[in-house]
Amino acid sequence: MAAMSAILFFDPVCGRPYDTGTLRSQAMGGTEATVVRVADALGALVAQHNRTSASGRYLPPRHDAAITHVIVNRDSRALAAVRPLYPNARFYLWLHDRVRPGSKRARRLAADIATLRDLAVTVICVSDTQRHAVEAALSWMGAGDRVSACTIYNPVDEELHPDGSPIDDRKLVFLSSPNKGLKFTLDAFRAVRRAMPDMRLMVGNPGYKMDGLTRLAGVEFLGPQPQHRIHAEVRTALCTFFPNFVIPETFGLVFAESRALGTPVLTHDCGAALEVLADPAQVLPVTAAARAYERLLGSWPAAWRAAPAHAAAACGLFDVYIERIRAWRAGARPSTGPDPRFRLSAVMRRWHEVLTGRVSWPL
Repeated sequence: MAAMSAILFFDPVCGRPYDTGTLRSQAMGGTEATVVRVADALGALVAQHNRTSASGRYLPPRHDAAITHVIVNRDSRALAAVRPLYPNARFYLWLHDRVRPGSKRARRLAADIATLRDLAVTVICVSDTQRHAVEAALSWMGAGDRVSACTIYNPVDEELHPDGSPIDDRKLVFLSSPNKGLKFTLDAFRAVRRAMPDMRLMVGNPGYKMDGLTRLAGVEFLGPQPQHRIHAEVRTALCTFFPNFVIPETFGLVFAESRALGTPVLTHDCGAALEVLADPAQVLPVTAAARAYERLLGSWPAAWRAAPAHAAAACGLFDVYIERIRAWRAGARPSTGPDPRFRLSAVMRRWHEVLTGRVSWPL
């Protein structure tokens, strides 16, 4: 295989430059944190569209004929612009978002399909669930036989494992971008707290898509926090409370990290949740009533949803969360721990397989 220094990750969409130090000291989104973990483990370079000065291996965009592998993060539109900078490179497109036939993201990808074909781009997906949808989209745009897709899971730090921290069965945590169902989560928590007045919900945020804070009894907004602070909250929680079906997770680092820390997740069978959690006890079906409720109220500010949430609770919409949380408090809490599929060492082996071409498609 080529020397790791000949591998470069190119991020054309990050809101601000980041590096290894950022991951250690600041809140970061799951995608950016994953880029850092993978690039650092590979000893690869990272270029970011908005970086103007180097920070170790984290560089501004520049011409470099020595680069042999370029992994473009998320946005296929950057491939044509990045190609002249690295004329001798093999190109990959690392997708983290949901792409389905006919969707906006699929149409955007279709607009760049000639470039993907010309560069013989390999599309890297973060779960089999996501890959199946991407392959269907490629087939829909007539490129299924010309553009390959594979799966490489996002890694979890191998240091994450249960450490015997005492569990507070009154504490739930929600740790994700607010647009991933936070308003619905708050509505559900209102019902949970009416049934169990001692329950608390800790809400963290990776630092983007900030939502207006809605003061609710029992809810504490942590704001953006570095990962070690977030992990400390997860360790002692009854569960990660993530009843999200608004934006399905293509992987869900919150799932994998909660699992590694020994904390179960209460979420929905949506996106890659069941693939990552591998435990039906932690995954609830998405009901037609819940979808209808969110379609009706999705654009409403959280502060306006109290009355309809109360009415929905009276109709039993949130009973499933109450019942599951009560059961877990009473001793039925699932036991969980690190999944070998997501260990950094296992994920790095997959990256080596893909970058060396020692892989059978699709995987």
